[in-house]
Amino acid sequence: MLALPFPAFDPVALDLGVFEIRWYALAYLAGFILGWAYAVRLARQARIRPWPGELGDFLTWAVIGVIVGGRLGYVLFYNLPTYLDDPLGIFRTWEGGMSFHGGLLGVILAIWFQSSRKGYPPLQLGDLVATVTPIGLLLGRIANFINAELWGRPTDLPWAVVFPIPDHLEDTFPEVGRHPSQLYEAFLEGAVLLVVLGLMARRPGIRRRPGLLTGTFLVGYGISRYLVEFVRQPDPQLGDLLWGTTTMGQLLSLPMIAIGAWLILRARARPVVAEDPEPQR
Repeated sequence: MLALPFPAFDPVALDLGVFEIRWYALAYLAGFILGWAYAVRLARQARIRPWPGELGDFLTWAVIGVIVGGRLGYVLFYNLPTYLDDPLGIFRTWEGGMSFHGGLLGVILAIWFQSSRKGYPPLQLGDLVATVTPIGLLLGRIANFINAELWGRPTDLPWAVVFPIPDHLEDTFPEVGRHPSQLYEAFLEGAVLLVVLGLMARRPGIRRRPGLLTGTFLVGYGISRYLVEFVRQPDPQLGDLLWGTTTMGQLLSLPMIAIGAWLILRARARPVVAEDPEPQR
């Protein structure tokens, strides 16, 4: 079976001796910065709150929500027994272990907290966040590929990649050609969603129907993740669930699809929000 060798990527972008800067950390950093800049641009165009000046302090809460929520989501959804035996391991984030669905819940709490403080509907901020989130997903999945993690199931397709298997997993996973599922996710969850949501956000009236962009993101991500999970190797401590036919990623994506569809229908059934331009200072 022919397969492509894994490129000799170094997961460390910069080694400063005292500490290392990894591509994964840079992907997070770039995702936050580019996402915030894009959100500010969108806020200037919509003429409804949140105004651009109200997004600065939200970035801090969003970072906390992603990191804390992502870590706790991984602990609860993917590896709870291990961390019950070793609670201090929760804080060893350098060992890896983040969950998108957990990070999503963390950001939802950050959105609710920020909008409550500022006095505008949370879905108006949620639509901004949903539109820019694919930037982080695109960069994060590329970083997953560079790290040779979250690889796919074995395949004989011509673009199969032979990923290096960590020593402690060699007895479980053979070093064979596998789906580069990280790149599938980077394309679907990142590039495709970024284009679709960006085009929608440019249409007059879309932003004035709060929840429409949020719902589209939830449905789009949920379907993309559900499909890619068929070719993505499940976490070894979980494997396939529900009689060997469903993964944890698929189970967590189903509520996203349902909630997203409800938000789309709700937004389309309600009247558009009146313009609320930023006051002159």
